[in-house]
Amino acid sequence: MSKPVIADKKPAVLELEAGTYYYCTCGQSSNQPFCDGKHQGTDFTPMQFKLDEKKKVALCQCKHTNNAPFCDGAHLGL
Repeated sequence: MSKPVIADKKPAVLELEAGTYYYCTCGQSSNQPFCDGKHQGTDFTPMQFKLDEKKKVALCQCKHTNNAPFCDGAHLGL
């Protein structure tokens, strides 16, 4: 599998409403950390995740987390 592009070396800290979201796994989206379809033609597919309530989250932008879509601090070792 291809390696993702590192979109940023810090998480996107956002307050999101309850709902369904599509996390960018390739790192190429212009709408980080969300998918905008730029993965077309690659090995990557967006990751769907759901929130049951409004919540503040830290979404990974380095694409190396082991807890996708959430940041686990992996960017600190890049």
